[in-house]
Amino acid sequence: MNTDHLVTTFVEYFEERGHRRIVGSTLLPPPGDPVLFTTSGMHPLTPYLEGRPHPLGRRLVNVQRCLRTTDLDEVGDPTHLTVFEMLGTWSLGDYDGPLSLDWGHGLLTEGLGIDPGLLYATVHAGDERSGTGPDTASLRLWEDRGVPVELTVEDNWWSNGPVGPCGPDSEIFLWSGEGPPRSTPTRDDRWVEVWNHVTMSHRRLEDGSLVPLPRRNVDTGLGLERLASLLQGKPSVFECDVFDPWRAVVPALWPLDETSLRVVCDHLRSAVVVLGDGVRPANTGRGYVLRRLVRRVLTLLWRDDPSRGIGALPDEPVRHTLDRFRQDMPPGDVVRILLEEEHRFRRLLERGRQVLARPRFRGPLTREDFHYLHDTHGLPRELVTNLRQEPGSTARSTPPARPRGRGRTPRRSPPRE
Repeated sequence: MNTDHLVTTFVEYFEERGHRRIVGSTLLPPPGDPVLFTTSGMHPLTPYLEGRPHPLGRRLVNVQRCLRTTDLDEVGDPTHLTVFEMLGTWSLGDYDGPLSLDWGHGLLTEGLGIDPGLLYATVHAGDERSGTGPDTASLRLWEDRGVPVELTVEDNWWSNGPVGPCGPDSEIFLWSGEGPPRSTPTRDDRWVEVWNHVTMSHRRLEDGSLVPLPRRNVDTGLGLERLASLLQGKPSVFECDVFDPWRAVVPALWPLDETSLRVVCDHLRSAVVVLGDGVRPANTGRGYVLRRLVRRVLTLLWRDDPSRGIGALPDEPVRHTLDRFRQDMPPGDVVRILLEEEHRFRRLLERGRQVLARPRFRGPLTREDFHYLHDTHGLPRELVTNLRQEPGSTARSTPPARPRGRGRTPRRSPPRE
């Protein structure tokens, strides 16, 4: 089952159950939103989840493109992508969690033909600290369907931030290993989470306390590429059909190990989507996320051969990605912008090598040195660290930075270092 068939099956299944399809938004949240990119299917629906009536009713279904900067360091493993598509359903004060789970089980087993014996569910066990009880309704539903259940506390409590709507969730896992399933989702990562069903039942206040919401909503999200790879019997999301055009050309252009190949394909594909939604490379905000994606690709390509370049990339995978995300930017314009960014990065690297060759920077660098290199010469900390690790560098090892606390990273703009 390819991804297009999977989308059609998903949407039609829920349309038959009274859901109206809504058009997914771009990766760019509306003006004034505190986050850089759309991170989930529910993100554009926040006003309706907080009580505003939706013009299409109380049962909705859609497909939403998403980007999560929090997953960048995970990309390269079998299940994480930078840009991905999320299949979602919503009940805006209509049905409750158990019915959503029942329909989810039916779609997976009857609509998609998954062996019920390959499923496992997790359910909120309750939390005495916050005064929330166990999600007994979801537990009964899974027991009635014969699906094994694991109870957890924090792993099955969903929130959209430190304040705002939150509630218990039930996650559905699919066995990806060889042979019969074993163990549980929290003990064996061969159980892959494919679908999360959240019952938004509470609001967390500034003081950390919980108050019941006047209207309960249900929000579900299913990762399209993740489920597609499992249904297609592929060992990673990078081998499902949406990556076929990339894997057909990238290994021939640039021989890479598997992890590097995954990162290069993911970051190039993600950069195409970000460009197609109107973002351009910059030193801050969304443009800096795009710049990080391109520079990581180039760093991996140049690690073995500095003569490699994005200019060798053909139009075919770029056009395939633009078409998939319904973007009308010409492929040639995408490659041109990527090539300009490559030239800019080459110049920055050369300037960085010259600056770091000065006697002042041959020893361990201080925090003030890093600030000077960034503010005066435009050299981000990560780049400085990489340059000092190059063969032939005369710099001694840099001591680790002092701990900076466990505060949350600002959501408006990623670090420029």
